[in-house]
Amino acid sequence: MTRFGRDFPFLVSDNIGSLLVLVVTRSATFHGYVLDTEDDINQIQATLGIEVIGSWALYDSSAIPSVETEKACIDRHFTVFSETIQTFPSTTWFSDKSRTALLECVKDFLDKKIDLQLVELIETEYRLFRRVERLLSQNEINRLYKSIDDFLSTAAKILNRRKARAGRSLENHTEYILNKAGIPFDMRPDDVDGRPDILIPGKAQYKNPSWPDSKLIVIGIKTTCKDRWRQVLNEARRISRKHILTIQQGISQNQLKEMHRSNVSLIVPKPIQKQYPYGSGIEMFSLEEFVIHVKRRLS
Repeated sequence: MTRFGRDFPFLVSDNIGSLLVLVVTRSATFHGYVLDTEDDINQIQATLGIEVIGSWALYDSSAIPSVETEKACIDRHFTVFSETIQTFPSTTWFSDKSRTALLECVKDFLDKKIDLQLVELIETEYRLFRRVERLLSQNEINRLYKSIDDFLSTAAKILNRRKARAGRSLENHTEYILNKAGIPFDMRPDDVDGRPDILIPGKAQYKNPSWPDSKLIVIGIKTTCKDRWRQVLNEARRISRKHILTIQQGISQNQLKEMHRSNVSLIVPKPIQKQYPYGSGIEMFSLEEFVIHVKRRLS
């Protein structure tokens, strides 16, 4: 192909990062396609079962089909999930769809430690959300803004949507994992002071004065703790020991010590715990350890 060089008409700066697809129709004839959106590039790779590593990849329809990678399988599911979306789905939809993709694409997903399951569920849902966000927000981002206030309002709406989804996502996947583990609980029960995120074993036991305090557990779910961790101190006041489940990537030793003095225990997925300093004295469970702890207390 003598002209496939500097004079190639599609070799322009706007096409940097695009994918050129050449389809052989005869021995010396090709059909060429330039794919310039991430969705199109991901879809053709997922459909053909290839990954463009470096600068090129080859698909041979006569060859033995390659085994679909986990990532390609998940991307294929995401393409199907998102192709008919017109408005932003609920956070429950994102959580359910990302869980479906992992269960169908990742071999032995349910055999993994529940700490790893939670981390993968959160990360996979975020990937799906970003994909849908790009799809639905592109026109809004690219439009001509009437004023700075118009631009700031649009940016605030996008950021608030991200924050709201992140918190609810962690709640949804925690609820799924506790259910799978056979832990009885109520989510955000009414008529309980502070309306905690999770009350174990439930509102009925909490309201029953004859139920022992030692068999009541309250959990606040916080993607990040910062100052908001103190909210849990006013929730389910009958329970003196508070638990906070978080995926924050590390907390300062001073804050951990303050939490410890406030009778707070942390639940942090095992892969994240290495980012936490030693020496604060705070009780810290992995999710796996916490489930064992709860079952022992309720038995």
